[in-house]
Amino acid sequence: MTSKWLYAAGAVILVVIIGVLWLGRHEKGQQPIQAVTVEPDLELAAWVVDWKWESGVDDLELIGKQLDRLQVFAAYFDSENRLYFTEDMHEALPHIFETARKGGVKYVDLTIVNDRWNSDGTAVQKDPGIVSRMLVSRESQEEHIAEIIDVVERYGFDGVEMDYEKIGEADWEKLCIFYKELHERLQAKGKALRIILEPRTPIERLPLPEGPVYVMMAYNLFGSHSGPGPKADHAFIKKLASRMKVLPGEAGIALSVGGFDWAAKGKVTSLTEKQAVKLLRRSNVAVPMRDKASGSVYFTYKDEGGQKHTVWYADGETISQWIDTVKQAGYTNIALWRLGEFERSTVDRLKDL
Repeated sequence: MTSKWLYAAGAVILVVIIGVLWLGRHEKGQQPIQAVTVEPDLELAAWVVDWKWESGVDDLELIGKQLDRLQVFAAYFDSENRLYFTEDMHEALPHIFETARKGGVKYVDLTIVNDRWNSDGTAVQKDPGIVSRMLVSRESQEEHIAEIIDVVERYGFDGVEMDYEKIGEADWEKLCIFYKELHERLQAKGKALRIILEPRTPIERLPLPEGPVYVMMAYNLFGSHSGPGPKADHAFIKKLASRMKVLPGEAGIALSVGGFDWAAKGKVTSLTEKQAVKLLRRSNVAVPMRDKASGSVYFTYKDEGGQKHTVWYADGETISQWIDTVKQAGYTNIALWRLGEFERSTVDRLKDL
């Protein structure tokens, strides 16, 4: 009786051990898979302009591999409301296309801006009257679309970017309808459409069409219209990004390099990064500081006449901080205004993105 009991007890213990081992292996095989966060790839674009195209192409040669798109700031309007390219841009286009293709840039787009060049050589920037006249009738809209498509196909651009600014309140609804028609016509040709939005654009109440990529200008916080300060700060970028949630479809944010020089007597001069650094190095007493709220560099100096100047500009560290702020807000489509006279340290930062 005792031996039978011992055998029975041993059998039970053996079954329990086997069961424990089996359960352990089974549970090990069923362990939950740990979620791996994959950060979305950054989509980087940049503009090249006619008045700084040579230095723009120099920067393009250095960072072309980092760019998904290149925006060629090329098409203005003449006094007859027809698309107009400057002589500088006619000279630049072959070099821009060649450098972009060699550098591996996937898409080269034509940017159209509502600046008017008059026959006497004067220019009017961001003329809302151009947009009003283009929208005045169905026929005028159709003519504009046909001209855009003709220019894009003739020069071999991959898409169009519309940079119409200072739009009159009465034109917004018609412009949204125009954008929809333009997108559909371009899409049928295999061409993309991007639309630039100013911070002042009332996006919350506009019937913007689905399909185009919308790019918000996250700059001009301070500039020629104001006293000294950064082109953007982190709070400004976050606020714009929050507003952009109402946009239909894909959206991105444009950041601006360079800066401004504010003279004490009121003159304000736009600066590239290299120009700002040159001013800093030329002064023996200027001490550069970095603003925590914006990541921008600022300093003061006196010119040869003794007049005080205040300079604010964005360098590679600034751009890196702004890009991080944009990404934290949930956006990875970023455009840089503009190529031309980057410092080497900024180029290196962009290469590491």
